[in-house]
Amino acid sequence: MPLPIQLISTDFDGTLFAEFENPPVPAQLERLLGRSQAAGVRWVINTGRDLSSLLEALARARLRVRPDYLVVVEREIYVHEKAQYVGLEDWNQLCTEAHAELFSRVRADIPQLMAWVNERFDATVYEDAYSPFCLIAENIGDAQSIHDYLNEYCARVPGLTVVRNDVYARLSHEAYSKGTALSEIARHLGVSCDHVLAAGDHLNDLPMLRRERARWLVAPSNAIESVKESVRQQGGFVSEEPHGYGVARGLEFFLKSPAEPAAGLNLKT
Repeated sequence: MPLPIQLISTDFDGTLFAEFENPPVPAQLERLLGRSQAAGVRWVINTGRDLSSLLEALARARLRVRPDYLVVVEREIYVHEKAQYVGLEDWNQLCTEAHAELFSRVRADIPQLMAWVNERFDATVYEDAYSPFCLIAENIGDAQSIHDYLNEYCARVPGLTVVRNDVYARLSHEAYSKGTALSEIARHLGVSCDHVLAAGDHLNDLPMLRRERARWLVAPSNAIESVKESVRQQGGFVSEEPHGYGVARGLEFFLKSPAEPAAGLNLKT
């Protein structure tokens, strides 16, 4: 009998992977993922990192299991084929074209946005291959103030949004996120959202931590409060344990009791 969960989507940093832990991915979670894959479940790492950074971190983690899919920079999809990750070209091409068109409309405003930040905060603002406006704030408070300002700007530009994780942020197209990429992978596999589990810890995970994207939602104890609250309100599992240990607890819970909401369970902060 197939498992009720057919697709697992995990954020990377802070959810699956803890940089300063040894090992960075708990052995018990690695075993759970491996057993699930052996039973036919597909696993995707859904991250804000770019492809090279993610692959380097995976190599350092020395995992014995490999994700079937990668979502990188919160939008591009790669499929594991013959020991390498190959881009899902139709999706990635549309994603690239949509961002190019959007950024062409806002490029003239970027110097003004950067100047506003530089005049008020000790922050790093720059352009990279994925966005004409990227931010590294000095602290969370500054990041939130800049985020609020950017949201006001985005409200005037159809399709534009801010993607943020901790003190890091960038401008992006609202049609391409961890959530829409997860749904595209599910569509590619022929899996409905009723058979998808998603786990994450920060703001950029919220687009996939929604019941229209995944029936089962998991947040580790280190997740920020807004993520925990969103997961709780949707009947998801908020663990008492951090990082990969918390993901393992959530995966175990839903594998044992797939029909039960987790609201009211393991809610310590």
